[in-house]
Amino acid sequence: MIIYMEKANNYGIYSELIQQYADYKRSKGYKMVDIERRLHRFDMLTIERNETEIGISRDLFNAWKNLNPLESERNRETRMLYLRGFSSYLRLLGYDSYVPKLRKTKRSFIPHIYTKREMAAIFKECDKMGSTQCVYNSIRGVIPLIIRMLYGTGIRIGEALKLCHKDVNLALGTLTLHECKNGQDRIVPMSLSLTAICKDYVVYKEHCNMSVEPDAPFFSSADGKRCRGTSINRLFKAVLQRAGIFAGAKGKTPRLHDLRHTFCVESLVKMSESGKDLYNSLPLLMTYVGHKSLYSTNQYVRMTQQMYPQLIAKVDDTYRCVFPDINIETEE
Repeated sequence: MIIYMEKANNYGIYSELIQQYADYKRSKGYKMVDIERRLHRFDMLTIERNETEIGISRDLFNAWKNLNPLESERNRETRMLYLRGFSSYLRLLGYDSYVPKLRKTKRSFIPHIYTKREMAAIFKECDKMGSTQCVYNSIRGVIPLIIRMLYGTGIRIGEALKLCHKDVNLALGTLTLHECKNGQDRIVPMSLSLTAICKDYVVYKEHCNMSVEPDAPFFSSADGKRCRGTSINRLFKAVLQRAGIFAGAKGKTPRLHDLRHTFCVESLVKMSESGKDLYNSLPLLMTYVGHKSLYSTNQYVRMTQQMYPQLIAKVDDTYRCVFPDINIETEE
């Protein structure tokens, strides 16, 4: 199927199709802001190349691949994956469009999995940082709870900071997360100990005359403003420094998001050690942490053979397709 289209203003020949693709993906629950932005840059590339025929050729795909020789490999792979998805969509519509094969690539990213000793040191420093005094504009009071919540539930920092008081059910011990990464809502259970700390935090807020109304942000500074992720990250880095935790895998500094990785790894270890069938347990964990499919965990749960060799063997034997570590293979 060959279609020729005229270019108008600053829009290339794929502009309308990109919008259709974005609408289609949104209907499936995907967030498309970054994908749309990058695909519109691809549309601009077609203008620069004077493309007039709908259908991505191998030459055009490689031109997109080599667009910026100074960018990081991760950024390049992201752009290529986005264009590959769009090209697959074009083929569904009947266009002759190039879809490169996927090939395995060497694992390059290994998150830091916090040890029990490290977590104990982190909690100790968080409790020191958390002030019992009501300091205007300070968010230190949230640190003891929010770090425990990220570690104890595996939710993302953005999901935690979007919580309002009505989303935290202290009676049932659950969190209701709205419009998560894949556009879905989900309910996450908390342990009894974490629920108890949430109750103490609400008492602390009431003591500081901070709003605990249903629509008020759950994590807020003393002046009632919702906490920002950048501020939590900054304080967590200070916690790590005070706890003496400096270098993680390959000398990289451990991150706040690694609490989520740690939760997933520890959950898999507990399920394995309790004799549960990983064939059934792993999909449950993926659903719990908010992924739409097992494939979505490709760059998410990483385990080190040094820490859990027996568990790795079980996962590798049964679930190689779950952590495919893919790259895009094209021909120059």
